[in-house]
Amino acid sequence: MIKLGFVSAILADQTFEEVVTFASENGYSCVEMMCWPPGKAERRYAGVTHIDVTDLSKGKMSDIRKLLDDKGVSISGLGYYPNVLDMDKEQADFYIEHIKKVIDAANVLHLGIVNTFIGRDHQSNLEDNFARFNNVWPGIIEYAERRNVKIGIENCPMFFTDDEWPGGKNLASSPAIWRMMFEEIPSASFGLNYDPSHLVWQFMDYIEPIYEFKDRIFHVHIKDAKVLRRQLNSVGILANPLEFHRPKLPGLGDVDWGKFFSALTDIGYNGAACVEVEDRAYEGSLETRRHSLIQSREYLRQFFPA
Repeated sequence: MIKLGFVSAILADQTFEEVVTFASENGYSCVEMMCWPPGKAERRYAGVTHIDVTDLSKGKMSDIRKLLDDKGVSISGLGYYPNVLDMDKEQADFYIEHIKKVIDAANVLHLGIVNTFIGRDHQSNLEDNFARFNNVWPGIIEYAERRNVKIGIENCPMFFTDDEWPGGKNLASSPAIWRMMFEEIPSASFGLNYDPSHLVWQFMDYIEPIYEFKDRIFHVHIKDAKVLRRQLNSVGILANPLEFHRPKLPGLGDVDWGKFFSALTDIGYNGAACVEVEDRAYEGSLETRRHSLIQSREYLRQFFPA
């Protein structure tokens, strides 16, 4: 049975306890918890630390488990989404070491999944990026395997703004690239955190890959996308993507969620599906951000048993 959750980044200013309590009181059975290093965010929805994996004492781990048990909420996975293929080697090394800390935390907390990005040098071609991928990722996946943790790669191209032009900062943007990734690293611990919205604004089929990659879908993000046809007709597909599309709450964009959940049930997916709120119309206050999760839950009730 699919578990309904949300990504904790939208409640960035709330404590771990407040996030879990909100989930418990508002019909969510799980939460993907953000585990960025404490400090300043480098972009929107980044820099959120609901579990500090650099400081997990036995006492803190016990407190985390007790709160989750008391509230009847689980953690669907730990999330950390940097660019580990950054051309700044010192920065990339820092990201890699922190991913390993997140993997360690998932192991210690008896969680099975860490969600992240592959990363990419946005100014280099696919071939050059795969050379760097092959230098970096086999070691990370081996590290995760030894700790019984699966790595779910979100399929967001990370191309939205001028500083990410032209290639984006996440290699794992299309089924063709996923095939190459899994051919290079065939590990059963290496898979996807599948988000259909990113295929919508790339004008790609978001249903068929569910069947092709059914054994690689470890985690799901529920985010919608609305293609703005008037703007698209004006700027064309070579414009920065935010010029012709908007992230939206589920049901407010172009994803056919009935077909989407039908496909997930076809393949027997029984993991977490977590609402990821990036809809600017709901970012004005804590109240509206909470409302976005309640509105999303109400829309999604039709796909989840009471």
